[in-house]
Amino acid sequence: MQHIKDSLAKGTWVTSRPDIKILDCTVRDGGLINDHMFEDGFVKAIYDTCVAAGVDYMEFGYKNSDKIFARDKFGAWKFTSEDDLRRIVGDNPAGVKLCAMADAERCDYHTDVLPKKDSVLDVIRVACYIHQIPMAVDMIKDAHDKGYETTVNLMAISTVQDRELEDALAVLADTPVDTVYVVDSFGAFYSEQIRDLTVQYLSAVEGKGKSIGIHTHNNQQLAYANTIEALIVGASRLDATINGIGRGAGNCPLELLLGFLKNPRYRLRPVLECVRDVFLPLTNKMEWGYMIPYMITAQFNQHPRSAIKMRAGDHPDDFVAFYDQMSEEE
Repeated sequence: MQHIKDSLAKGTWVTSRPDIKILDCTVRDGGLINDHMFEDGFVKAIYDTCVAAGVDYMEFGYKNSDKIFARDKFGAWKFTSEDDLRRIVGDNPAGVKLCAMADAERCDYHTDVLPKKDSVLDVIRVACYIHQIPMAVDMIKDAHDKGYETTVNLMAISTVQDRELEDALAVLADTPVDTVYVVDSFGAFYSEQIRDLTVQYLSAVEGKGKSIGIHTHNNQQLAYANTIEALIVGASRLDATINGIGRGAGNCPLELLLGFLKNPRYRLRPVLECVRDVFLPLTNKMEWGYMIPYMITAQFNQHPRSAIKMRAGDHPDDFVAFYDQMSEEE
């Protein structure tokens, strides 16, 4: 890992690295706000923006089971069927790689994830918690054997003990997964912690031919800074969303990331057009982004669900009472 230490010591400008790839998760993560009930026009606008901006990957939604989630209560991107995908992208002549997330214990992955030859998808992103690692290993193998590129998001690692994380990474390093993601599920990490975790993940997969990714949340307004921190020490798969959309405090904004990279392979202007034409009107219908309740859940290292519930309640701006409530529960 000497290259990592050298990079840290020299403060090397790293954004011209050819291994860097950007993944847009606007539809999947943004859909957590409105039960994935996006109209086709919105999803097509995101797809067209990713193509025009030169984004490498676009994630459409989940591969969730309709035995667990009722189809009349959720939009198409909770399930990401082949018919729904092709209605938006056809045969995807543009070349951006398309992704869906398979969530452990919420997905009938043996049947709902088709063989790659029958799907316009390119990547299956497995998501799991630490106790679901055995299932995640099987999900990775299943998707790999079907012909997909695979990634794994190990969630809520801010609640995981060091030894458990070490063991989990050792197991994942021996799977055929292509990318292992550092995930700040609660927006609780600071840049020093992201740096150390990224180095730990890189060490765990060294010599295995795998990449490390970064997926951040903006509870403490650190999603962008933490993404850059991971990038500088060697992460090469960078998740972002247009205008930072995502559940609660949202994610690393794609427009900020493209502005930082200054890579001629990527184009910022189409993203700014999309923010102006699509997202500014959307803010009148949906709420996301940094707010004090989400800061509070992050500082207590808690899932933002309680803050989301508070914002939907009768006293959405009484964050002092919310802080007292969280303090009592701690």
